[in-house]
Amino acid sequence: MTATGTGEPRTPAGSPPRRRRMGTLRQQEGRAGLVLISPTLIITLVVVVLPLLWAIMLAFQDARLINIRRVGVFGHYTLENFTYVISEPGFWSSLVNTLVYTVAGTALSIAIGLVTALALRDRFKGRTLVRASILIPYVAPVVAVAFLWETMLNPQYGIVNTWLDEPIAFLTQAKGEILGVQVPVALLTVIAFEAWRYFPFAFLFILARLQALPKELDEAAVVDGATPTQRFRYVIMPQLWRIIALLSVLRFVFTFTKFDDVYLLTGGGAGTEVVSVRVYNFLTSRDDIGAAAAQAIVLAVFLVVFLAIYLRFFAGGEREQG
Repeated sequence: MTATGTGEPRTPAGSPPRRRRMGTLRQQEGRAGLVLISPTLIITLVVVVLPLLWAIMLAFQDARLINIRRVGVFGHYTLENFTYVISEPGFWSSLVNTLVYTVAGTALSIAIGLVTALALRDRFKGRTLVRASILIPYVAPVVAVAFLWETMLNPQYGIVNTWLDEPIAFLTQAKGEILGVQVPVALLTVIAFEAWRYFPFAFLFILARLQALPKELDEAAVVDGATPTQRFRYVIMPQLWRIIALLSVLRFVFTFTKFDDVYLLTGGGAGTEVVSVRVYNFLTSRDDIGAAAAQAIVLAVFLVVFLAIYLRFFAGGEREQG
């Protein structure tokens, strides 16, 4: 055993006292981490977890506005709300409307955002002003833009109908004939509003990725004689697939639960009733809190299934490639 200058024996590396000191440091770091994240945990618990548990509890009980005070944790649990909601006329049609509205609105908003990002990628005079103006539909209050669309599409004095031979009630007509084809007019109008309002969201994501692309790739393609279509297909799109996949899942989730846009434009009428509007109607028109909660749970289950499919077949593949 060697001695130090003070005559005390040197403690070998890895001795029990050193392990105890390292364990104490880890414990202190762990406690400090818990202290730092505790505000977030408390907020998440109060704002997300407890309301979710309360909604699940209400979904399995006969909870109405007149007896909501008597509903408790140890109440009578049943599946009647779910059977009632699923067998109620209009449930499956509202679910189909929700899927059509979500898929079409998501695809259109991403497609328009992609085209706009490609158009505003290169430098030109006034580019910053044009890019900023693109964000107006997304940042403007939804009440204001919904009222603007209602005014523009009004069959009596709307500016859009002045361009048509015959006026069309875009927001109150369930079906109509356009170019000899029967189409759901109000639903298509709501989808168009969704795409117009939220394409700036996709525009920001895609433009940021385009700005990060190495210029050498595009220049090499030009030198090799690639056409603009070939450059887009073989150079640009492979770099954008992950952003587009992320945008697809985000916009799908946001649109699938969307309520305010549809309700402000049509109130859920004229064949535009989506599940979120149906939940609101159960809650306000029928005062049936249990049925509204059950329908919200059904909506959440569909979202969970979609996210599970996405994570299984898309996100996992991206991690393996990385």
